[in-house]
Amino acid sequence: MSQQIRNRKAEHIDICVNERIAPGHCYWDDVRLVHNALPEIGMDDIDTTCWLFGKRLEFPLIVTAITGGFPGATKINANIAEACAELGIGMGVGSERAGATGVCPESYSVIKDYDVPLVIGNVGAPQLVPQGSKDLFDSAMFGQAKDLIDADVMAIHLNFLQEVVQPEGDTNGAGVRDAIRSLAREYPVMVKETGAGISRDVADRLKGIGILGIDVAGMGGTSFSAVELYRAMKVGDDIRTNMGETFFDWGIPTPVSVVETVGCGLPIIASGGVLDGTHVAAAISLGATCGGVAHAVLKEATESAEAVKQKLTIIREELRAAMLLTGCRDLKALSKARHVVLGETRQWIDAL
Repeated sequence: MSQQIRNRKAEHIDICVNERIAPGHCYWDDVRLVHNALPEIGMDDIDTTCWLFGKRLEFPLIVTAITGGFPGATKINANIAEACAELGIGMGVGSERAGATGVCPESYSVIKDYDVPLVIGNVGAPQLVPQGSKDLFDSAMFGQAKDLIDADVMAIHLNFLQEVVQPEGDTNGAGVRDAIRSLAREYPVMVKETGAGISRDVADRLKGIGILGIDVAGMGGTSFSAVELYRAMKVGDDIRTNMGETFFDWGIPTPVSVVETVGCGLPIIASGGVLDGTHVAAAISLGATCGGVAHAVLKEATESAEAVKQKLTIIREELRAAMLLTGCRDLKALSKARHVVLGETRQWIDAL
């Protein structure tokens, strides 16, 4: 089983680096900030700092869950952690089921070598409820996952789109909300999607059970239906291949998901298709607390910490430029910045 997990984790990274795994439309490009030709501030006046889960970030960005559980993930997570520590932003890790059960735990725990200001752990929601003969990921194991990386907050990821396409997927979703509620009584917990977004209804059902925040992780970035499609093709599984194609672009676009969830009163992380600093600025203007990136830095993470730092620095400087060009001295002002929503994203919002 441990070798199977290692292989699957390695396949995921290989596919994400080398294959097309995102829908063709960039929904963030539908959100346009209104230019301010007379900003009356200078670049040196701009303050990008924010607070999330009691931690101060130098700018509103998290490198969200990417990987762990196979030897190559150690280098990737170390490179990301070093860059995030130097730049003062948050970081999450991939699903910790592998590490908590003894599969390459060092691929996760390596981030403890770096002073990352906000560390987010990760456990899958399907593993919290019965899945045939498979063992439950109980409270004690959840605590082990938290301790493995000294996590400030544990993310419980909702990845049922991936599970229904994955040949070995866990597809029972009954009892997940109660399981999250139970864990939130013992641990600092947030909830995140994995590429299909979160609706207003789901946010409302989550907000009263003790969680600290939501990462909407909407459609527009990595599609795990697409990732599993390539795995199914490799082994000649025609049923799962066709399912992967059918559900390739299933989900709620990330900007739409932000609009849907900001009214729940919890901090919202906007990840899913975020590629540059203007997308982060757009997310803040829609009401998100911060943005999240994963695939945008994956290639760099396989190379070096310096490459990751360079990419994240570009995103930061693009954000600062967008703030200057909209006359926003800080993120509070940016959250009120005038913007327009066009194209498919506007159609989604109007239809909902």
